[in-house]
Formats: sequence, C-alpha cells, structure tokens
Amino acid sequence: MQFLASLFFYIGIGLSTLFLPVIMVIGLLMPHLPRQRMLARWSASIITMLRVLCRVDYQVKGEEHLPTEPVIIMSKHQSTWETFALQAIFPAQTWVLKRELLLIPIFGWALALAQAIAIDRGSPKQALSQVISKGRDRLERGLCVVVFPEGTRIPSGQAGKYNAGGAMLAARTGYPIVPVAHNAGLFWTPGRFVIQPGTVQAVIGPEIESKDRKASEIIGEVEQWIEGEMREITP
Repeated sequence: MQFLASLFFYIGIGLSTLFLPVIMVIGLLMPHLPRQRMLARWSASIITMLRVLCRVDYQVKGEEHLPTEPVIIMSKHQSTWETFALQAIFPAQTWVLKRELLLIPIFGWALALAQAIAIDRGSPKQALSQVISKGRDRLERGLCVVVFPEGTRIPSGQAGKYNAGGAMLAARTGYPIVPVAHNAGLFWTPGRFVIQPGTVQAVIGPEIESKDRKASEIIGEVEQWIEGEMREITP
C-alpha cells in the first residue's frame, strides 16, 4: 500500500508541476514578495498531498523563533521534504542552489522566477562571490535566504562538512541566522522510491547574531546547534 501511495504522490507532483507555467505567467505580473508567497502556496500543496497520500506529517518546535524580518535560514539537508516544507513554514524566501537545477524544464524556470541564487560548484571563488552579492540583494529586498550549509543531502544519522558560504554572507551583511534541524530523511529518504509514514520533527532555533563576528565562528555555532538538535530527534 505504501508503494502505491508513493506512486500516486509522485504522479501528483508531476501533475501539479503542469500548473507551474500558469503560476509563472501570473508571477511575472506581480511584485517579488507576492510572487514568492504564491510559489510558497504551491509548495504547501505538495506538503499537504504528502500528508494525505503518504501519511507523512510534521511538527514544528520553536515557532516562537520564526522571523518577522529577513534572515538567513540555515537548514539540515536530508531529503526533498525541506525544499517544500521550509516555504510552508517560513516567510517569503529564496534559496542558494546549484545552477544545474535551473536547467530542469518548468521546475527550473520556476526557481529562476523565484530569484534563486544559482552557483557553480566547480568555481568556489565565483560561487562565494555570488552568494554574498546576490544574497545581500535578496535580503535587502525583504526575502529570507535559505542555505543548506552541508551543500548536498546527507543521509540520516550522518553529518557533512559545514561550508562557510552562508556564514560569510551573514558576516558581510550583518543579517542574523536562524538554524533549522529536522529528521525528514527518516521518512522521505533519498534514493528510495517508497516514502515511509511518520511525523517529521522540525526544530527552529533562536537567531544567531552575525554582526562583528568571523564567518568561522558563526558557522561553528550553527553546526554545533544543528547537530546537537539532530542527536535529540534522530533515533
């Protein structure tokens, strides 16, 4: 039954993606903040479909730490879940991601419309420069910037190397960081077709100040907080 539920869910994602061109055309006529909120509602519909079909729900701890002003969101990266769920949980946002994702038909175009910060992982210096310059632009325009500091999806129970790009953006701009830990990899596991039922535990941490601090110090605090929470929510 869970195989069929997962199959119908993936079919549902495919069908909902067909509506993205309509959303994109409407979005081109809107200011950037309402446009982001419209795309966020599409992502929230995916999370709803995941709950109904695959019985994967989520609980959020630390909602009192949700920002009311632009921040840099640094999240654990375990699955596809957080790419949709963060949009349902946090205010209007954009993401730092690898530029190859922009080449995906329809979906990649939507990422471009959402003003995603696409970087070339093969050119670290250029990538860092883009994160800082474009990240500053997005923050000043009222958007949160989502960064996955490990750079790629890491299996549940493991930790990757925390890259300092997002921390450098914070140090250069003075915007605070909100860390996020979650265990979605236990249920929507990369490389596995079948999605397991359960409740994702997501924890939002208090703001980490970045003014007058070094990037190395900032990313160290981010890593310590996230991985500490991961030990609490991962069996």
